[in-house]
Amino acid sequence: MESVLTNYFSSIAKKVLMSLTGLFLMVFLTEHLIGNLLLFANDNGALYEAYGHFLVVNPVIRMVEVLLFVSVAVHAVLATMLWWSNRQMRPVKYKKYRLKDNTPWWSRNTLLTGSIVFIFLVIHLRTFFVPIRIEGKSLSEYEMVVQAFANPWYCGFYLLALLLLGYHLRHGFQSAFQTLGLRNKTFTPIIDALAFVYWFIVPLMFATIPVYFYALQMGGH
Repeated sequence: MESVLTNYFSSIAKKVLMSLTGLFLMVFLTEHLIGNLLLFANDNGALYEAYGHFLVVNPVIRMVEVLLFVSVAVHAVLATMLWWSNRQMRPVKYKKYRLKDNTPWWSRNTLLTGSIVFIFLVIHLRTFFVPIRIEGKSLSEYEMVVQAFANPWYCGFYLLALLLLGYHLRHGFQSAFQTLGLRNKTFTPIIDALAFVYWFIVPLMFATIPVYFYALQMGGH
């Protein structure tokens, strides 16, 4: 009995920590979107470059970046552990009950969507973060964006990752508040509205960036 209770509370603790790291990553996603929208300023990237320089030299931001990487790692590890634990505890499949008939696709495949988004994140960091922050190359971040989104394969994968991110957030956002016990008659309408912003509006706004720069590049030829 003690072992069962220990496993139960251990599972709850993992879900709570995964919810908190997930919400923190959503806050970062909002900040990242705001910064990226500076790419649309008609100044050849001057404002975006100033924003990037501020992130590099600000010590508080550098500490937040460490917390960000830790949160990504913790979120991914906990998600995998919970998925594996649920798989191990799942009884023999019922002949009549089929999960896919009772839950939406995005709810059943959060590990899949999260895994592909994680792979995209690694590629994205290798494209933009590593050359400047780690390798110390003196590159124009704006020019890096222009060059990256001139590649149709990168643009396509970027858009696919955003689509899967939307599916991931659609389930994850509401699930996080459910885990934290905040889904009730008072907060549910607000949570549902915020969920729509995060799983639809935010990815859609991110998607405008590769589409814009790819179209700009094609128009220049």
